[in-house]
Amino acid sequence: MADWFNTLTQWHWLILGTVLLILEMLGASGFLIGLAVASLVVAGTVALGMIDSWSYQLLLFALLGIGFTVLYWRVFRSFNRHTDEPLLNDRAAQLIGRKFVLAQNLDNGQGRVQVGDTLWKAEAEATLVAGTQVEVYASEGMVIKIRPLGSANA
Repeated sequence: MADWFNTLTQWHWLILGTVLLILEMLGASGFLIGLAVASLVVAGTVALGMIDSWSYQLLLFALLGIGFTVLYWRVFRSFNRHTDEPLLNDRAAQLIGRKFVLAQNLDNGQGRVQVGDTLWKAEAEATLVAGTQVEVYASEGMVIKIRPLGSANA
């Protein structure tokens, strides 16, 4: 086994980096990108003749792998969190400001209301009767908070 380590070349590191990049493209969610880049950097340093010893190659791979992985998770991962549509997957929050007329009574301020083609669990501060014009002023999870139109309570 030690003889195999003595024969490590840039081609071994290049193949390892390519395999790791392919695995990353198959859905590793960023877990392998740091190791893939580290492997490609080690391939470059070995090809340039900067490192010949297999132990230094493995040490450099380990250090660069940790460094690039931390760099990815700290810097580049945050780019995926910014969006032009922050409410895209929050349907209840999209309803805030929507006005409609209640089709059913809301006894004790709780019940179900139909907004568009969807039934929503709704909460109000007081009992509301059918025919009352209401607006959605907040949401908590999948529960919408409603109040009678013209009410200043929040």
